[in-house]
Amino acid sequence: MIAHIEGTIAEINPTDVVIDCSGVGYNLNISLNTYGVIKDLKRVKLFTTMIVREDAHLLFGFHDRQEREAFRLLILVNGIGPNTARMILSSMTSSEVFNSIVTGNATAFQAVKGIGAKTAQRIILDLKDKVGKDIGTAEIPGTSYNTNAEEALSALVMLGFARNIANKALQKVISNQGLNLSVEEFIRQALKLL
Repeated sequence: MIAHIEGTIAEINPTDVVIDCSGVGYNLNISLNTYGVIKDLKRVKLFTTMIVREDAHLLFGFHDRQEREAFRLLILVNGIGPNTARMILSSMTSSEVFNSIVTGNATAFQAVKGIGAKTAQRIILDLKDKVGKDIGTAEIPGTSYNTNAEEALSALVMLGFARNIANKALQKVISNQGLNLSVEEFIRQALKLL
């Protein structure tokens, strides 16, 4: 499994990017949200998910772990393939996806091209328990632009803390000290509150 790819952007389009990593060009399918974040960068690190099918091996890239998590959850839903999940993440941010699932907002999903009422309800039904337990209803503000806070949250979850509890601790750290902390400092400060 390829967890992430870091390198220079060789080619970029709104739907895909080629990242040159030590002389090897990796073609990654991306959402419009990821494109918006990386389009002006020369060097990037994208978190990845690989989809293996009989006829192709597809690599999908995401600007943060939260978007990748949303993608991985969406493709678990019957009738949602990787391209449909990418379409959803091009129309909505990952936070909007999680919030729509938690609040049962099927209308938000129906606004995405190709998603009907039944599919929107299936997304909410299939993922409500997973999102409620794993993600928590409130995400760290600004994490899509602050990878340090996001990485600290992932590290705390890996240490065994429930995601929503770790998230609340990090929110307190952010409200007290701001977003300009290193990953290690975010973790240290959050551990004092846990």
